[in-house]
Amino acid sequence: MVEKTQTAKPKSTKFSKETYLYWYELMQLIRQFELMAEEKYKMDGKIRGFFHAYVGQEAIAAGCMTATRPEDLFITAYRDHGLAISKGVSVNSCMAELYGKATGNSKGKGGSMHFFGKDVNFWGGHGIVGAQIGTGAGLAFAEQYRGTDNVVLCFFGDGAARQGILHETFNLAMLWKLPVIFICENNNYAMGTSVERSSNVIDIYKLADGYEMPADTIDGMSAEAVHDGVSRAVKRAREKGGPTLLEIKTYRYKGHSISDPQKYRSKEEVEEYKEKDPIQQVLKTILGSGFAKESDIKAIDDRVGAIVAESVKFAEESPWPDDSEVLKDVYMDKDYPFIVD
Repeated sequence: MVEKTQTAKPKSTKFSKETYLYWYELMQLIRQFELMAEEKYKMDGKIRGFFHAYVGQEAIAAGCMTATRPEDLFITAYRDHGLAISKGVSVNSCMAELYGKATGNSKGKGGSMHFFGKDVNFWGGHGIVGAQIGTGAGLAFAEQYRGTDNVVLCFFGDGAARQGILHETFNLAMLWKLPVIFICENNNYAMGTSVERSSNVIDIYKLADGYEMPADTIDGMSAEAVHDGVSRAVKRAREKGGPTLLEIKTYRYKGHSISDPQKYRSKEEVEEYKEKDPIQQVLKTILGSGFAKESDIKAIDDRVGAIVAESVKFAEESPWPDDSEVLKDVYMDKDYPFIVD
């Protein structure tokens, strides 16, 4: 049930009613999808393999979407469900992929860690820690080479910030002034290791200093802050000002993966972060500003619930991949148009 917010008069905001309602619905869709998928994993056994939930980090996806255009490209690591859904990958195909069905966005072959949606400029979903950092720069190079003003948002976690590929990529990205925004979704823990235990540099945005790359740190529990920070970086990239490193400080409510017992942090710490829940922050603004009534919020929640329920039905009724698919998509087709004999 939505809590009533007592206000003497509507609160003024710099963002529109439509923006706040978009953020709320998108973040609710991501969260309810994740919670339903977790239930199907834990209780029903319908989903197997690795599963990394985005619960708590939804403001990053929401703010990035309103700060970019559909033509801009997203690429991320294995905690990819939220960004895939926000970019427009079909919710049905996302659930089907978790189920390992042929109708999944990676034909049931990728599972949780390898969502993909080329048609909506979502380029994965990558399981190798940090691998997407170099690939993200490669996508940006391609856009620069083609002469577009599209921007690449390359997401990675605080653990991936310790990988050598980050430094090699930063060097070339600055040298070539690539239109890429490197976004570190710092949720405080690389698997179970805190940032403080893995590096002398605990402010990750400072890693950009060695390359004279613009950088900033952003409150990842606020969709407004994410939008503002990403918008500045996007503007710089579109104007051929090169890359930016954004450290977006967030928090995951769930473990590193569903099987994580989370012994490295206290329940009190998790509850403390939940007090800053991004969805509840947006909801309070919506109600406090008079952008919507409780009945309107209930209608959104009902719509989201129906979409998620339909995705489960779709996944469960979808066929398994045919045996003939086993070796397909492993090697590049010899007739691929860019191969020259």
